[in-house]
Amino acid sequence: MQNFLLIIDRVNTWIGQLFGWFVLVLTLFVTYEVFSRYALGEPHSWSFDAMNMMYGALFMMAGAYTLSKNGHVRGDVLYGFFPPRLQASLDLILYILFFFPGVLALCWAGYTYAAESWAIMEHSTITADGPPIYPFKAIIPFAGITLLFQGFVEVVYCIRCLKEGEWPKRDKDVEEVDVDKLKDMVHVTEDINDLDALVIQQQKGNQP
Repeated sequence: MQNFLLIIDRVNTWIGQLFGWFVLVLTLFVTYEVFSRYALGEPHSWSFDAMNMMYGALFMMAGAYTLSKNGHVRGDVLYGFFPPRLQASLDLILYILFFFPGVLALCWAGYTYAAESWAIMEHSTITADGPPIYPFKAIIPFAGITLLFQGFVEVVYCIRCLKEGEWPKRDKDVEEVDVDKLKDMVHVTEDINDLDALVIQQQKGNQP
């Protein structure tokens, strides 16, 4: 079971990292389109649809990855002060009551939405010769499935926390910068204290 959970975590991590490259692709694409439109006078009518689809794919496929890293935003004004077992109990209840019904609805509605789009080989109607969007809509149920599987992993983590009294360790990936840790690494606190002492000393020396 543990190996299976690790496989799901690693697959979702790999998917998230893969679609993360869309950030670079989008940046380069938008830069090129702006240059082409204003410098060359050759705008592309399909560029707006392409940007929307790339951003949408990035946003949807990052869901399971972010969940696997416990990176989704939560209102933890009180949650962070709770002991691990109480946190796990609340998470488990919320997963059962809200997460799984919502994600199952996403998978079902997304499948229907994508199937209808593929049946008519749907193209964008924003422009006269809009690009095909049925491959993009196929990402919706796929993103829901990856999120659903990651939800099962999170439920197992909650159960393990209830049994062991602490959260299982997660695989580390990209993390937000912790300012306090960064200060400790570069000894900023000591440097600031030394600078404060020097300023105070100079101020005392300038006094009559």
